[in-house]
Amino acid sequence: MELNNKNVLILGLSKSGIAAAHAAQKQGAKIFISEGRSVKPEFEPIVKSLQAVGTKIETEGHSDDFINSADLVVTSPGIPPHAEVIQKIKTRGVEIISEIELAWRLTKTPFAVITGTNGKTTTTALTAYIVKSQFKAEACGNIGLPPCELLEENLDWFILEASSFQLETSNTFRPKIAVFTNFTPDHIDWHQGLENYFNAKAKIFAGEQGADFAILNAQDKKLVELAPKCRGKVFFFDGDRGENCAFIRDGEIIYKENGVEEKIIKLCECQLIGQHNYQNIMCAIIAAKLIGITSQNIREKIMEFKAPEHRLEKCGELNGITFYNDSKATNPEAAIVAIDSFNNCDVALIAGGRDKNTDLTEFCNSIKNHIKTVILIGEAAQRFETNLRENGFNNIINEGTFTGAIDKAISLKPDVVLLSPACASFDMFSSYEERGKVFKDYVRSKLQ
Repeated sequence: MELNNKNVLILGLSKSGIAAAHAAQKQGAKIFISEGRSVKPEFEPIVKSLQAVGTKIETEGHSDDFINSADLVVTSPGIPPHAEVIQKIKTRGVEIISEIELAWRLTKTPFAVITGTNGKTTTTALTAYIVKSQFKAEACGNIGLPPCELLEENLDWFILEASSFQLETSNTFRPKIAVFTNFTPDHIDWHQGLENYFNAKAKIFAGEQGADFAILNAQDKKLVELAPKCRGKVFFFDGDRGENCAFIRDGEIIYKENGVEEKIIKLCECQLIGQHNYQNIMCAIIAAKLIGITSQNIREKIMEFKAPEHRLEKCGELNGITFYNDSKATNPEAAIVAIDSFNNCDVALIAGGRDKNTDLTEFCNSIKNHIKTVILIGEAAQRFETNLRENGFNNIINEGTFTGAIDKAISLKPDVVLLSPACASFDMFSSYEERGKVFKDYVRSKLQ
């Protein structure tokens, strides 16, 4: 990609934006950074260092001068395609790309990309952990560092977690391997429609951008329908489907390629628990086998691997109560996979937060089958309670504070206290990470 003396406009003073600025600058580009808000204090030293090498930076708005100067635009995943600044740039006919697209254009290193509504982070972290046993690889994108920040690391593989936001503006990006964990409604407002959300993710499977290898969920009807449209060789997971797949038989994960079966690992040997995590493991096995990792290394690394932070993370035990932090469950579908991991035990679920107004029918059904008590918090509490009662679940407690909900859960003396909010965190916290950290810190304070 020729960037020498080109004017590259970076929209958004974020981690990915700063990484893109540095990468483009090393290619000889002239960098303009446009941030719609004021500079966060933690970014002030970086702003000064960028300005010291000639980067032009504006904040609290996107000026026509910056927009009109651009030969190429790299946009933040936080800016939706219908935003005014994006529409202005499109009228000029200037190409708008994502930071991951920029990284891909600047390297010959192959990408294995994991996308989907839920399960991306665990699958990405596990795949990278396995691949590192034989190759130089890093988890990046939504997890870890932006890929532009890793371009000089001489990696053998980028193991990239990609959101629909990033893929929306990835115009030619074509990974070697693409994993689609599952598809459920999410981010509909951002994409302005469910099909737009799906198509943003599907572009790296079908058509000219389709990966050489597609790994799809055999239990997801939408993804089964996508399979015939895939450009590359299709592998299914969580189902003995065709000649290329991974599935569970008699408590053991089987990998099948070209019709030849191989036993990889017993479920009882895995640190990760729950059907959703077994799906994540199957995804990682297929990707690792395609990359060339030995079955022995795959098995050993799966046995060592623990859940990423904030995703069904065991974070303590007190007087027979086990605490799980699943703060990353920011939608009902993500919460369901955690809820369904518990059978035949007394579970107190803490749920609620900023409502995404998604359908709660399956969420309520899952709670009826697996949860004894629900403790509701945040802006979504009233709608969640109404839906739960309409679906026949009445053991509900409302709490005004987050720590009050934890205290109430402990007082019930259940087997498990599960934080799986099914909501965004922004009514009480700055992020799901902060929400999860507060939960863990408060639980740990009780253990002392």
